[in-house]
Amino acid sequence: MAEKKQTPVSTMAENSEEIPITTAKTVKKSKKLSLIPLIFLIYFEVAGGPYGEEPAVQSAGPLFAILGFLIFPFIWSVPEALITAELSTTFPGNGGFVTWAYTAFGPFWGSLMGTWKFLSGVINIASFPVLCISYMEKLFPIFSSGLPRYMAILVSTLLLSFLNYTGLAIVGYVAVVLGIVSLAPFIIMSLIAIPKIQPHRWISLGQEGVKKDWNMFFNSLFWNLNFWDNVSTLVGEVENPKKTFPKALFSSVILTCFGYLIPLMAVTGAVSVDQREWETGFMANAAEMISGKWLKFWIEIGAILSSIGLFEAQLSTCSFQLLGMAELAFLPKFFALRSKWFNTPWVGILLSTAISLGMSYMNFTDIISSANFLYSLGMFLELASFVWLRRKYPLINRPYKVPMKMPGLVVMCLIPSVFLVFIMAIATKIVFLISGLMTVGGIGWYFFMKLCKTKKWLKFYDDVEEPIVG
Repeated sequence: MAEKKQTPVSTMAENSEEIPITTAKTVKKSKKLSLIPLIFLIYFEVAGGPYGEEPAVQSAGPLFAILGFLIFPFIWSVPEALITAELSTTFPGNGGFVTWAYTAFGPFWGSLMGTWKFLSGVINIASFPVLCISYMEKLFPIFSSGLPRYMAILVSTLLLSFLNYTGLAIVGYVAVVLGIVSLAPFIIMSLIAIPKIQPHRWISLGQEGVKKDWNMFFNSLFWNLNFWDNVSTLVGEVENPKKTFPKALFSSVILTCFGYLIPLMAVTGAVSVDQREWETGFMANAAEMISGKWLKFWIEIGAILSSIGLFEAQLSTCSFQLLGMAELAFLPKFFALRSKWFNTPWVGILLSTAISLGMSYMNFTDIISSANFLYSLGMFLELASFVWLRRKYPLINRPYKVPMKMPGLVVMCLIPSVFLVFIMAIATKIVFLISGLMTVGGIGWYFFMKLCKTKKWLKFYDDVEEPIVG
């Protein structure tokens, strides 16, 4: 694998329009992601459809649920997407958020960022086969428990991982098909529901005697509207990323927000049921009330397809993150190996699949809470990196730049930081324990990799103290 001459960014940033990149390695050319597949990959990184928004209504009532999905994108999704657009186009390689922390605060923090984000990603991957089988058991009760359920999770995980192995371009176009098919029944349901909407149902604060569960409410919003930055690990695989990436991010924000809000307003306005019935999967029951069993069946099938899309998008970002970390010398060279047939990072796919498969048999609530906690730790570091990079390298060429000066950027980052503190504060003891052990393991891994470099036990790409420019 050929390597180009490297120049530390610190010697050029103040007097050059060169763009720092995560790697100077050259690889076999493969088909790049274009705009439309990238939009749907980002969509599946974050949402995949309005299947998980029901607990927001159950926990706080229709009005707060609607306000949550209307307001929360402006205090969380939009800032995260803006930060991702700026930093991804400034550092256009597969290191993503690892490079941002590395450039801002040094290799230790870059490595720890990689640990937090990778583990939160693979934990999240583990939830999707579980969700998929949970919807399948409504159609095929044999998958509800026991050996058939365990085998279904195992087989579905392996098959979906093989699809990911066949190439990112294929995964991207599969995401387009899955997105259209899984969103279509909600569009139809919303159109049918419009004549039945009674606006007074929207302003209901919830039913008497039903206590509001704010922990569930905010966790539901967070889980449904985060992970925008994960796609940064795919920048090196995108066609003309400087122009394509911001367009894809902003399009995905619009698609995601309307994909949640329109069905929610349609169903809460057209259907009057006990608030406690709004548990995960209620949208399918609402479809039957509004139109009939045929639409309920379509939404249940759409939920399975959505889980597949979520799995593929998340596995892609995790495997390419490991490739990017190898190119930055945080991991041994073999993590950057690509398949000869499909040019995919097969080592990353194999490792991510193995870890997520092991975690898929954990308690589902603990899976999601642990993923949220680790993701929150990474987001604190990411927000700090964004602000510090603006201060540290003000003259670096930024193909896309958030149109704010430093005081505005600080405020933009402080608002989601407050929410992150809240999400972490409501975590259970088991989540603290799991996340703490994983963080300690990540710190130990960093020093173990340093020892491996010193002793030359493993082969690494040429290490540099700072990211390089090509």
